[in-house]
Amino acid sequence: MTPLAVATDEHLAQISNYLIYSSMAVYMLAFFAHIAEWIFGSRSKVGRTAAALTGTSKAAGAAGAAGAAGAPAVQVRGKGGTAVLDRPEVVTRSAAGSRDVPDGPGAAGGTEQGDLYGRIAISLTALAFIIEAAGVVARAMSVQRAPWGNMYEFSITFSTVAVGAYLALLALKKNVRWLGLILVTTVLLDLGIAVTWLYTASDQLVPALHSYWLWIHVSTAIFCGAVFYIGAAGAVLYLFRDSYEARLAEGGTPGRFATSVMERLPSAASLDKFSYRINAAVFPLWTFTIVAGAIWAGDAWGRYWGWDPKEVWSFVTWVAYASYLHARATAGWKGRKAAYLALFAFACWIWNYYGVNILLNGKHSYAGI
Repeated sequence: MTPLAVATDEHLAQISNYLIYSSMAVYMLAFFAHIAEWIFGSRSKVGRTAAALTGTSKAAGAAGAAGAAGAPAVQVRGKGGTAVLDRPEVVTRSAAGSRDVPDGPGAAGGTEQGDLYGRIAISLTALAFIIEAAGVVARAMSVQRAPWGNMYEFSITFSTVAVGAYLALLALKKNVRWLGLILVTTVLLDLGIAVTWLYTASDQLVPALHSYWLWIHVSTAIFCGAVFYIGAAGAVLYLFRDSYEARLAEGGTPGRFATSVMERLPSAASLDKFSYRINAAVFPLWTFTIVAGAIWAGDAWGRYWGWDPKEVWSFVTWVAYASYLHARATAGWKGRKAAYLALFAFACWIWNYYGVNILLNGKHSYAGI
């Protein structure tokens, strides 16, 4: 490599670092905008929403009359002389015999002021995503390979994909804006760890990694982890919202802060289904990731499986998610038990990334930190 090429690569690496730090600054602005959305969204509006969602439940008591009392009426309208039944409102249900609670108004509290801050937050998040993605591309150009050769590169790509998946769901008109504050907070944490403890200067890969399987295997692993993270966030929020709804059903009176936050989220039933659908959608791709890794191992090391720590924990993660999906499909597990199992599976993925890479030695330790 000529001195000019080396200087160009070093310049691109510096540009990449600058872009990553710039994205962190914009993510920080987005974080404050998300906080403003939650704070300045009208609490009185949220209070009225809470009363509308839970008032009949308190009045009906344990008899279960809340669902019937709040059920939408079926109207009949004329259309060319033919009676047509209007489709009634669909109310989500977490499991047979459980609470029927519609979704909350969102982080903005259903107000124009809160919605304005929320739109600003989403715009800043999208801008930070573009800047961070440009930083990942610049890193790839500086090393002239896929930018996934060490934990630093994996981390910055992981957070980019996570935010990209979130923005894609928003573009598809999915009700996921409630995830914005948690997502931006954890992305800032991920990038902070990456630039502080995981940073590695641009360098070339060992010969075993010079394969097109790097693009296939590692890219799918990053995508799966990012989407699994979104599913785990839904499971965590489900646990909080379910506890809140259970307390209301028992006649309890949560504090003002809990009411303000919990009533803006989707119902526990919606969060439960969201987490399940996200995990179920990406699980086949995680299966492909393990198969692709085995094929690559056969090409690089002459064996498809060698009980390397990374291989073992990738399989353990697969078993955990398979158990979660199997339990929901056959045993009818929904709600808290399923959420705990989903979080255990994601914890296995996190350990496979941080714990195995840093604390355990194996064939996947060639790149260092």
